[in-house]
Amino acid sequence: MINYDYSSLPEHMQGAAKRYVEQGIPPGGFLTAVLSNNLVDAFGRADSTNAACLKDYINWLYWDIPSSCWGSSA
Repeated sequence: MINYDYSSLPEHMQGAAKRYVEQGIPPGGFLTAVLSNNLVDAFGRADSTNAACLKDYINWLYWDIPSSCWGSSA
């Protein structure tokens, strides 16, 4: 199994991200919005920590997980 890097995400979000990427378990609303490229919704659902880290999430999507894990939900 590939070891994906979750260290750039806030610690309280790493478990949900890992469960989604590695087991396909759907995450909560904020992470679902990020994964769906819905950044307006993601920002609206974000706590203060996640709002400050949105750029880190985008870099994580692009560099650290398979492209099949994210993109438009349409």
